[in-house]
Amino acid sequence: MKKLIIILIAVVVLSAGVLLAGPFYIIDEGEQAVVVQMGKIVNVVTEAGFYLKAPFVDDVVRYPKRIMAWDGEQKSIPTREKQYIFADVTARWRIADPQKFYESITTINSAYQKLAEVIDSEVKTVVAENYLRESVRNSNIILERQDRADISGLAGAAGAGDIPAPAVQGENNREPIQRGRRQLAEEILSRSRRMVPEYGIELIDVVTRQIGYSDELTQSVYARMIKERNQIAEAYRSEGEGKKAEWMGKMDNERRSLLSAAYARSETVRGAADAEATRVYAEAYGKDRPFFEFWRAIESYRNTIPALNKTLSTDMEYFRYLYSPDAR
Repeated sequence: MKKLIIILIAVVVLSAGVLLAGPFYIIDEGEQAVVVQMGKIVNVVTEAGFYLKAPFVDDVVRYPKRIMAWDGEQKSIPTREKQYIFADVTARWRIADPQKFYESITTINSAYQKLAEVIDSEVKTVVAENYLRESVRNSNIILERQDRADISGLAGAAGAGDIPAPAVQGENNREPIQRGRRQLAEEILSRSRRMVPEYGIELIDVVTRQIGYSDELTQSVYARMIKERNQIAEAYRSEGEGKKAEWMGKMDNERRSLLSAAYARSETVRGAADAEATRVYAEAYGKDRPFFEFWRAIESYRNTIPALNKTLSTDMEYFRYLYSPDAR
């Protein structure tokens, strides 16, 4: 009886020890784990659930399944023309293969260090291979907008028959980009992706968050920005001058057209009026020719005699109605 009690006590103690050692483990949503037995991986768990392990032997190493962010440190990097800038780069990543991750890196902190080594190295390489403008700008939209304004201004001035609009100053110094900031980020991502799969890491994206300038470069950058803004303003002015010349030309053509139509209309009316007056005169002349001649002579006397200072003779055909007894 005594032995039985001892055995029961031993079984209870052993069971309690097994339970305390944790034969079960739970993987939550957003987690994944590797089960390690004596330093060797015996299982990889990627789904949430309730699992069994060997007590005192198996060790469960948990990793996040979510997407994580990595932020790089700003470091001075030379561009192709030896201008030093500070690139602030960030990336998103996740653990794609827990087994490789445990075998190569093991901890999250080590993963951040490895990402820093890989991404920082590729950032330096890509920035050093390209000009400063490639790291700063994403597109040539400024130059394209300026070119459209130039063409529009010249076309408008030519259409209006006026002098061309002035060209934008400094257009020979334009520096169009070939790739741009976004494409450089894609290249950094592509190069970095080739390095990280062996660590069980999936690199989702790499983004250049901010570009900083060294002190000696700041003034040059400000001058460049002012120059570009002045070019944009000049382009808008040029476009405005072209539009103004175009509308002034249209207005002048319309004015000339209206005046021409009005003049033609007035000449038509005047001609019709003269024809009607001639017809009336001819009709009146035909009805009573002596009276018509008398009336014309009286109108002529009324207009000419007050202006005469002296008359030396009235014995002429012109004064026949004044001195003729029968007024003929």
